[in-house]
Amino acid sequence: MPRLPHPAPEDLRRDPLPLRGRTALVTGASRRGGIGHAVARRLAAYGASVYLHHHVPHDAAQPWGADRPEDVLASVRAALADPRSRIEAGPGDLTDPGAPAELIGTAAAALGGPLDILVANHALSGSDGTLDEIDAAMLDAHWAVDTRSVLLLVQAYARHRPDTPGGRIVMMTSGQDIAGGMPGEIAYALQKGALASVTRSLSTTLAERAITVNTVNPGPVDTDYLTGEAYEAVAARFPAGRWGMPDDPARLIAWLATDEAGWVTGQVIDSEGGFRR
Repeated sequence: MPRLPHPAPEDLRRDPLPLRGRTALVTGASRRGGIGHAVARRLAAYGASVYLHHHVPHDAAQPWGADRPEDVLASVRAALADPRSRIEAGPGDLTDPGAPAELIGTAAAALGGPLDILVANHALSGSDGTLDEIDAAMLDAHWAVDTRSVLLLVQAYARHRPDTPGGRIVMMTSGQDIAGGMPGEIAYALQKGALASVTRSLSTTLAERAITVNTVNPGPVDTDYLTGEAYEAVAARFPAGRWGMPDDPARLIAWLATDEAGWVTGQVIDSEGGFRR
């Protein structure tokens, strides 16, 4: 096999809009304080058209509450760098086994073509506990949202995407395999661990179609779910003395969506700012 030539000088220069002309679906982009919103803004700022999935009832039932979808949409549109790009949004209850395929089709139609980028950011919060507390309903609920729906999204994405290079899939995990684990959230840790474990299998499956598959562990991120002394205790465990902010993992995820990351696949990447467990 002949060696590839060195890149031409002009090919070494970075495009200020590296996702110009690309289309992306970001799930779980329901709140301006969340990672999904930050990822969508980064992709839009890099030139992509973005479809934001939301499931307001989930956030409305949480202590932090829900944002209005139109406010989230306006915030992402404000970051849009290419006036030809489109920012759209819509709901989806991913506990329904048919919802992932429907969402892929809806997002592609809204953005005017097959999706280039899938960021599966959504997850179920709550309905969990220790080993002694969990039950079958908790396990099934987390399986349906945190794992089954992600795999069905990947399946539908692959089926709908033409055989052209540049496909990007990013899943999310939570550091459950790092020292200490998550003993108080067994159902969540189990299902997020399944995504980390299947990353290599999915990347191998899709490699021949030039679709990369990676999973990001963002570490503790300030998404408005903790306050007071507990918040300060976590901040003290970062060398920088602060929590991760939603845009910290968003920068990594947006880079993984670019051509620069075309040789990175099958990886579970920790983006934790040196967090000390």
